[in-house]
Amino acid sequence: MTDTDYDGLAARIAALTEGETDEVALMATLACELHHSDARFDWTGFYRVVGPELLKIGPYQGGHGCLVIPFSRGVCGAAARTGEAQLVPDVDAFPGHIACASSTRSELVIPVFGAQGRLIGVLDIDSDQPDAFTQVDAAALAGILNDVFGKL
Repeated sequence: MTDTDYDGLAARIAALTEGETDEVALMATLACELHHSDARFDWTGFYRVVGPELLKIGPYQGGHGCLVIPFSRGVCGAAARTGEAQLVPDVDAFPGHIACASSTRSELVIPVFGAQGRLIGVLDIDSDQPDAFTQVDAAALAGILNDVFGKL
């Protein structure tokens, strides 16, 4: 596994996003920065809350993603539904996994919250490697997301 310099990544993202309040612009910037920061990240993107219990694809890097994901389905839906990060070492073992890309072996999905705990969407990172993500990744990325989106 690659050791990501999360402190350096957080500093770059803070500099790039300073003063920006547009959620889509922020998601696009983060998707790009995160995707190119770590070789484990095969698909990196956001799914936005667009209606009751419904996620729709937002900015991403990588191959095509699923367009719409209900909160009731898949890893992204589970993160949105529970408000908790989903660390999945083997997507084939996750009940109800939605295979948007056949190359995905493991996945990390983190809910994105704005001010007062408003759910904005989820950050979805897929890897073509099994068991690619750790709790350290989840915690560091959640911290970056909170820094960027937490006041919106």
